[in-house]
Amino acid sequence: MTISSTWQFSAWEIGAFLRVSGEDAATFLQGQFTNELRGRALGEAVYGLWLNQKGKVVADSFVITGKETGEFFVVSYFCPAAGLKQRLEDYIIADDVVVEDLTADWVGVVLIGAGAAGWAGQETRPGVIFPGRRGKGESVEWIFPRAEWVNVRAQLAGVAEIGGEELARVRIEAGIPAVPADIGAGDLPGEAGLEGETISYTKGCYLGQEVMARLKSMGQVRRRLKRVEGSGAAPQTPAGLWQGGRQVGELRSAVKTESGFMGLSMLSLINFQPEQALALMADGAAEIRVAAEISS
Repeated sequence: MTISSTWQFSAWEIGAFLRVSGEDAATFLQGQFTNELRGRALGEAVYGLWLNQKGKVVADSFVITGKETGEFFVVSYFCPAAGLKQRLEDYIIADDVVVEDLTADWVGVVLIGAGAAGWAGQETRPGVIFPGRRGKGESVEWIFPRAEWVNVRAQLAGVAEIGGEELARVRIEAGIPAVPADIGAGDLPGEAGLEGETISYTKGCYLGQEVMARLKSMGQVRRRLKRVEGSGAAPQTPAGLWQGGRQVGELRSAVKTESGFMGLSMLSLINFQPEQALALMADGAAEIRVAAEISS
């Protein structure tokens, strides 16, 4: 398979790239991560969350099974490595587990387009390759040592490069929340529609599991992440959203579009009136409307 001129790529600075190893690494991660890690093939990536005792989102990441016995890689787009490393080490008690921060010496590119994953996996390439979560279409992440950047760019010759703003636009259009910008320490996974993708209800205990089980049985959250669209320039985020003089939510992220801007907003299901537009100030013009609800 040859590279396609219809693809796009974007370079990105990795939020966190950790190597977790040791005799107890598999058991330890299984007891902390929200998704199922057992039975994964070498090099396979699974996306999930790291929660606190109250079920709130501390961080998100992919966990990738390494080639060595007891080796795993933890990769996060946006969550800082120091915080994620601390989150893991806080729960290592008598376990044979070592967490190494490799983030500074590695960099990533995302390749977007039908067939990109097949091209990336057809031969041995330096680093780690796994399916991405960038938009509705196919994308593949390629993480490699910084020293390989010239070689990687040469391999991508002929592919159009896009910047971070366009990458964010693709993500927001697809309704994919970024952690911690769109959903973070004050939020539950279900408020961003992540429960179906990130939560295993059959794997057994992990930190925050009891809260997730309760919410599943109750079937309700009081807030929900929704995609919104507005006129004018994209506002600075986070920004309060108002209806009738009452704050009913918060704009978490926003990018400009041809007609204005679009973004992701956390809205109260109790106070938000779906038939009414939203404003950025209590007495401001109501020009922002909900375009779609984020669902898992």
